[in-house]
Amino acid sequence: MLTTSPVGLLTIALALLAAVAAGTIAHELAHAAVLRAAGVACEIRWLPAAGSGDSDRRGPWATVNPRVDAASPSPVVLRIAALAPLVLALPLAMALPGLGPNPFANGSLAMQAAAIGWLGCALPSPQDFSVVWYADRALARATASGGDSVDSA
Repeated sequence: MLTTSPVGLLTIALALLAAVAAGTIAHELAHAAVLRAAGVACEIRWLPAAGSGDSDRRGPWATVNPRVDAASPSPVVLRIAALAPLVLALPLAMALPGLGPNPFANGSLAMQAAAIGWLGCALPSPQDFSVVWYADRALARATASGGDSVDSA
């Protein structure tokens, strides 16, 4: 049976919260880095529903919106950008064959909680997978409507 003091539980919770906060920022920056490396202008919006008066916090915490102009990006670029957060899992993936430190080997529950929170942020969201499968449709819709951005991750 696992016994942890209240201070230990608070430490674990704070480690998890910090990892999810940092991982969310890294997740969105991974999308933006790929888009900007491909020459696609984009905008990151943090808590996009906050200004709408909507009190529902189940919406997105952040979005990356690529700008579409006459020379719209290739759907392949959008697909790669949508899957870019998978790179965040590399430190933990390197631990599997013993090429990096294993956060689960040292017994620190706070480190394990942080690793799980970070790994959760490395997973592409359902919106990310939507961009992977339907990037061409999103580009066509944004171009046809005269819109200047494609809603993505």
